[in-house]
Amino acid sequence: MPAQKPSIALLTDHRYTAKQAREDDWYLGNILKDDHLLMQALEKRGIASQRLDWADPKVDWATFDAIVFRTTWDYYERIDEFSAWLKETESKTRVLNSPGLIWWNMDKHYLADLEKSGVPIVPSVFVEKKSQLELSRILDENDWAHAVIKPCISGGAWHTYLVNTENAPKISQIVQPLLENHAFLVQPFLEDVRTTGEDTLMVFDGTVTHAVRKVPKPGDFRVQDDHGGTVHHHDALPEQIQLAEKAMAACPSQPVYGRVDMVRNAAGKWVIMELEIIEPELWLRFDPKSAEVFADALGRVVL
Repeated sequence: MPAQKPSIALLTDHRYTAKQAREDDWYLGNILKDDHLLMQALEKRGIASQRLDWADPKVDWATFDAIVFRTTWDYYERIDEFSAWLKETESKTRVLNSPGLIWWNMDKHYLADLEKSGVPIVPSVFVEKKSQLELSRILDENDWAHAVIKPCISGGAWHTYLVNTENAPKISQIVQPLLENHAFLVQPFLEDVRTTGEDTLMVFDGTVTHAVRKVPKPGDFRVQDDHGGTVHHHDALPEQIQLAEKAMAACPSQPVYGRVDMVRNAAGKWVIMELEIIEPELWLRFDPKSAEVFADALGRVVL
């Protein structure tokens, strides 16, 4: 009897399980393009794969050689459920990226760890759960005219607000009830996000493959395409590649795959906005060869 192929579950959430997108659903279409590129590359390496909802109770995760987080983009809205699921599932199969990295990267307090390791980040002030929010004081103490506040466990600009000295009291009133269950992060708003955009570098096994530039729509500060932002090919600069690989090397362990978001600060230096190593969009469709690199990285784990 021939040996059974190694198999990988590519994790999504319940909104994106369809195998085909409607013509008018560009969002799902992009997800499927990336996943299909990866699935084809895995198949060439003798690895079977299928897309599954992480929260589907009918799935036996122990039947897979590995599960790979791809588009589990509802996890932060179901954090208690997700955390319980992850604790249970990590004992049944190999989880990629590793559970230790998932737990670490899930909470934006990891930025403080990067800074301690010598990785330049956007300055960050953490507002812990159940504390009293004083945005005006934070702006004044740090000499920030504008800032962005967002939950430490979040994604997709969820509960993310642009703050200035005039609207700080109003935003404080909006956020204060959320602090009952969520810690928040406050960072200066870097104007380069509006004038140039936010650059994102994709990294597999510690090496950058390609990059994109995310640009907000006029009048907005959010670069996500579901908020009207646009994504463009970007030729990463040598200093950006060096910073991205340095940031990944500073993680508690080497991520198999991930993404580094960066922007120029007011002094013109590149600084890290975020590392995405839970469920990063990787824009494989912008560089199809990167799907082969991704598949090689996964193959080194499961083959």
